[in-house]
Amino acid sequence: MNFNRSTSIRYKFAISIITILLSAGCQPKIPEFTNVDMVQWKADHMACDGARMTSKDVFTSQKDKLLALSESDIVSTLGIPDEQELSKRNQKFYYYYLEPHGECATDSVAKPVRLAIRFNAVSLAKEVRIEKNY
Repeated sequence: MNFNRSTSIRYKFAISIITILLSAGCQPKIPEFTNVDMVQWKADHMACDGARMTSKDVFTSQKDKLLALSESDIVSTLGIPDEQELSKRNQKFYYYYLEPHGECATDSVAKPVRLAIRFNAVSLAKEVRIEKNY
């Protein structure tokens, strides 16, 4: 089969477009949490305003929706984490407080309940848990 220069460019262009479309279709869907006002959630840094306390049960039951999402997808969904921790083997942890943290007020708990997300070395959420005594 004889390919001239024009046919070769069209062929490469078509392959590129197909690859881009297939890649875009493989992105995980950003989860939606029922009965949670995500605007209030994101604005309630360290759970100081109490908006996150009302969503504690929702996140306890629906936390698995966050598994396999990238760091940027988590930040898009939940906002900037209250705390971050870098661990061994390039693992990273994001913490979102569900009860008021010590920085908020005098009525805060010593170890408030928090949502903990562990990311693996390729920045995907590998584990999501609710921590009470840490």
